[in-house]
Amino acid sequence: MNHAQKHMNIVFFGSSQFAVPSLQTLLTTQHKISCVVTQPDRKKGRGLHFEGTVVKTMAEEFGIKIYQPQNINTDEATKFFKDLNPDLFIVISYGQILSQEILDIPKIFCLNVHASSLPRYRGAAPINWAIINGEKNTGVTIIKMTDQMDAGWIILQKMIEIKDDDTAITLEDRLSKVAAESLFDSLQSIEDNHYQLTPQDEREVSFAPKLKKEDGLINWNKSAYQIYNLIRGILDWPGAFTYYQGKLLKIYKARVATSPPHYLTLPVRQAGTSPGEVMQVARDGIIIATQEGNLIIEELQIENKRRMKVAEFISGHKIQAGEILGKKSCNRN
Repeated sequence: MNHAQKHMNIVFFGSSQFAVPSLQTLLTTQHKISCVVTQPDRKKGRGLHFEGTVVKTMAEEFGIKIYQPQNINTDEATKFFKDLNPDLFIVISYGQILSQEILDIPKIFCLNVHASSLPRYRGAAPINWAIINGEKNTGVTIIKMTDQMDAGWIILQKMIEIKDDDTAITLEDRLSKVAAESLFDSLQSIEDNHYQLTPQDEREVSFAPKLKKEDGLINWNKSAYQIYNLIRGILDWPGAFTYYQGKLLKIYKARVATSPPHYLTLPVRQAGTSPGEVMQVARDGIIIATQEGNLIIEELQIENKRRMKVAEFISGHKIQAGEILGKKSCNRN
């Protein structure tokens, strides 16, 4: 396979913010981006106006041809791609599965940039699940695509540490930059015909399914650390939530009570308390008992109100010790 080419004809597939730094990096190379493929415009905001993806906005700025098929695997799409006569497809956070027929079109192959250390966390939400599961590191993997989800042979992999205060938002931002660097390095190795393909170890496979709204429901029977990881891992969507006096209560920011803050005179877990029980209310945090350890809520949002810090919340809500979070009904028993 002699692919040594300085000017490849590339079709770029991407939709979310995660793909933007990679497209920016690609624009600094000598390669030709003959088309950007992105998801169709969707209704957004209160006015429900149609809005394009962030990738589409960027492609428009640079005058690149844009293609937005509802379904990527039609005869029409196949013909469209064949007519572009591409050397390489680059797929990063695009949002549709490509059929083998589409994958077979480029002269070289299809690259996929995935936000995990494959074979771990194959699937739609690798960044979220790595945090939810309390992983200490993750990475970006560049693979040669196959028709099996995220199962292709590895061209390059870079690892980074997950910080204790990382959220899905901050980790995605950092990984998107690592993705752009990794893509650049991979393209260099393909240009120079110096890349190696390494099969994934199927024994190490784990999955990161698409998040559902109900994944955000806090189970107070878990430990404070597990709940803290959930809150960080599903920011900004679907967001962690519980119930307070029958109303939905979103929790945006919390911390584990590892060392007692100045107002916390309670032991880490009091005998006779229930998971979800309010232990203490103060201006800089509401302390909630969990199955193991206490969680201090710092920012929250009650149904039909805006997001606020605890100090503001407690001035309008008479939340007190002994109340239990997590019940849908207003009955306190």
